[in-house]
Amino acid sequence: MPERFSIAQVSPYPWEDEHEVNAFVGALSAELAGAGHRVVVLAPTHSTALVRDSRRLIRSGELFGPEGEVRVVGVGELLPLAGARRGAGAPLDISRTIEEALSTSPPDFVHVHEPFAPSAASVALRHSRSLNVGSFHAPAERVLSTQVARRFVELFFGRLDARTASFEATRALMQRVFPADYRVLRPGAARTEQADRDGPVNIAFCDQEERGALRLFLRALRRLDADLDWQATVFVPSGAAPTIRSRLVDRVRVLSAADTTQAEVLAGADIAVVASLGVATAPGLLVRALGAGAVPVASRLAPYEEVVCRDEDLGLLFEPGDVDTLAAQLERLIRDAGLRATLRERARRYDDDLDWARVARGFEAIYAEVAARRHVAENKPAVRARLAERPLIDVDLHMHTDHSSDCATPVGVLLASARDAGLGAIAVTDHNEISGALDARAKAAEFGVKVIVAEEVKTAEQGEVIGLFIEEKIPRGMSLDETIAAIRAQCGLVYVPHPFDRLHSVPDYEHLLAVVEDIDALEVFNPRVAISAFNEEAVRFAAKYRIVGGAGSDAHVPQGLGSVRIRMRDFDGPEEFLESLRDADIVRKPQSLLYVQALKFLQTKATPAGARRAARQRRVRRVARNQ
Repeated sequence: MPERFSIAQVSPYPWEDEHEVNAFVGALSAELAGAGHRVVVLAPTHSTALVRDSRRLIRSGELFGPEGEVRVVGVGELLPLAGARRGAGAPLDISRTIEEALSTSPPDFVHVHEPFAPSAASVALRHSRSLNVGSFHAPAERVLSTQVARRFVELFFGRLDARTASFEATRALMQRVFPADYRVLRPGAARTEQADRDGPVNIAFCDQEERGALRLFLRALRRLDADLDWQATVFVPSGAAPTIRSRLVDRVRVLSAADTTQAEVLAGADIAVVASLGVATAPGLLVRALGAGAVPVASRLAPYEEVVCRDEDLGLLFEPGDVDTLAAQLERLIRDAGLRATLRERARRYDDDLDWARVARGFEAIYAEVAARRHVAENKPAVRARLAERPLIDVDLHMHTDHSSDCATPVGVLLASARDAGLGAIAVTDHNEISGALDARAKAAEFGVKVIVAEEVKTAEQGEVIGLFIEEKIPRGMSLDETIAAIRAQCGLVYVPHPFDRLHSVPDYEHLLAVVEDIDALEVFNPRVAISAFNEEAVRFAAKYRIVGGAGSDAHVPQGLGSVRIRMRDFDGPEEFLESLRDADIVRKPQSLLYVQALKFLQTKATPAGARRAARQRRVRRVARNQ
């Protein structure tokens, strides 16, 4: 049986609003719940009662409803202040509510829709510690509006473990602006059969994203010949109703969400018009029109063409803003019942493509694929029994000697400093060099410190990776895949240092996802990381993929050794080491980063080369005298 997941679907739009994204979220959630997944929808709301009830559910730990039920949780609205005058209001803390919901009842997946900031979806992505899927629908306008805060948006998009787009045009736009892999999963539609009916041809207009489109539609209606038999319905989900001029008042009726639903308007329509002027805001509306049996008439914009123009045309198009062509296409359909019937018949051939079950199966496959990347610890009772008899030691997994170009610490000084700091084992991880680690291992017995031979290897364009328990130098400049393969060829362990520190050379999120199954351990704390959020991001990533966490001082000067250490059972070889690391504790010793960095600068940059050599020789002699 396929794995069943708990999934939080997050919409950025008030749940009561008739919106493209809400229609998608509602239909997908229903299908997933019917397939046995536990699903909750998190969305803003206009309902004070829903917010109040939702917060009660969150605090009781009952975020998810019974099996087969989709529970809607309102995460915030404008609530009146106590004693406020003239209807003043204050926003409920949506961020706090979402954070509480996702921490009290952590789902397997947080599926965010249009997670552009600021929105409930972007907030959920910020607070999620689950696996994250992001879906982008028709975000051209949102993409353009986010360019000022591009770096901020990229930071949170970097937490997405899979990305989907509702249309090929959406994928092309997102790949161009926010490069990544986007899988296209087109929305479905409820299929209704059109009953044969006499009387005027019914024309529906439901696209309220831009007022200019409505004005264009009404102007086209005024151009129709007076002898044509038609009537039109303008659906207004929210906001002020448009003014209908006298010539159209008898033929055009305006309905709102208080009167009916968009689905009911489309079900009674022969023709559905989407007249967006420059940005395709409603491709999903065209899909629902096809499902309802209404013939679409749409602006010639890429997402609309994608829906209407398949192997054969399923509707008619006109150039954006071209009122004369729109009027002509409407007149053509009103006069020609045979053409309407032909286009409807063609649309029925695509019923399978409109099936929401198809969409849900596509997302189930994505969820399963992402979940399969999570690490599963092997059961090794014999290894664990041996470790249980071993003493606890303190270990530092990241440090450098003067065999690294940016470090001036001799091997002997490093070993003496490690001993004096109370470290039982260290990993010597020089940059693109193994000679310092081999030298340290050869001298380790003199200082009573165990040495793991390692190397911090610079890849071609994908950051750095550490090979632990290796014996031969791995050349720099290979791809991340090739570097990992070289570590594996030596039966070493793959350890990713400072994975999210944008101030270091790090693999980006996409590259990290591509090799996540090959990572043995992830550095979740590095005291040289200047911004604590980068370490927190590493903790988050390691937790959701169940990767063993490690830590190291990344010391380039002796004074930095042991500033962070791992307390773990003593080990012999990589297998015991990794098993011991699973139950280890990370201990942080407070130390000024500025102080340690200043020492590194003084030892490697500010002091002349001759003086550095003399100082290094003095340190070596001092260590020798103390032996």
